[in-house]
Amino acid sequence: MALLRKLRTVAARFFPTQSLNFNTFPDIPTSAYYDDQVNAAGRSRDFDGLRHLLNKRVKDQCFNTTNTFKFITSTDASLSVLDDLCRTLARLDSFARKSAYDSLIVRLCKLERVDEALRLVEMMARGNYGLNARSFHPILNVVTRKKRMEEAWGVVDLMRRLGAPPDLTAYNYLLMAYCFSGDLDPTAAVLKRIEEEGMRADTRTYDALVLGACKAGKVEGALVLLRRMVDDGVPMQLSTPMYVIDSLLRAGFYDQAVKFVRSVSGRDTWLDKENFGSLSNRLIKLKRFDKAKLVLDEMKSRGLDMSDKLKEKYEII
Repeated sequence: MALLRKLRTVAARFFPTQSLNFNTFPDIPTSAYYDDQVNAAGRSRDFDGLRHLLNKRVKDQCFNTTNTFKFITSTDASLSVLDDLCRTLARLDSFARKSAYDSLIVRLCKLERVDEALRLVEMMARGNYGLNARSFHPILNVVTRKKRMEEAWGVVDLMRRLGAPPDLTAYNYLLMAYCFSGDLDPTAAVLKRIEEEGMRADTRTYDALVLGACKAGKVEGALVLLRRMVDDGVPMQLSTPMYVIDSLLRAGFYDQAVKFVRSVSGRDTWLDKENFGSLSNRLIKLKRFDKAKLVLDEMKSRGLDMSDKLKEKYEII
């Protein structure tokens, strides 16, 4: 009993809040458990407890998630704690501090509070808290999704000024925004930057470029890009061949769509299943049942799994 009382005294010293109850702290905590505790401490404005939790969770390899700072909302009352919260994060251990700042930026960007997120990256730069290009990714994601391209380029310039030069992922955000709109002129400018900085196109780069070509009605160009992608050994995202399939079907080129799916098959069984299955579903919706049956027959002959719904449709047509 004396030993238990001593342990509780020590616990009370290092776990000063109710959220860190010594008797309920699990032997093997999880990220979800820590998220609950962090949010409880944040809602009660227990910044000492919050600091302890953010340090300890990293030591326990329960890293931050998108729910870590869920207690921050878009209300003025909630955002008013940001200054105190930032001061708390500044006192964290080195790796925990970098991770916490990045997670808070993600949370603010989810709330589309870009100005507050930019304040955080500037704090990270001033304090030498591990600011890098990754810290900016959520911000670029928001502004490019909203098509605020002038602001996006401003973020890229800020990255350079703060010593965190843009990486390929940063440029891919801009590229996708332009390509989604089918705006090929600024796309060329982004590609030039990528080339000048010695970066190589990755799967997301090609995905954006194929989308851009299809949006601009240049399906032949998209096919050239896909061939180069295969030649370069860059894996495809599921969305990449879908852009081409949809473009061909919209133009009424049903045979060409079937031919295209065959041409990109044989390298990845899962991708083959998704491509053939998606094409057959699209053809069924377009009431092109003869073509759909042809595709489904080929799926069966190739031994590609069909979903239960697709099997039902196959038996009907």
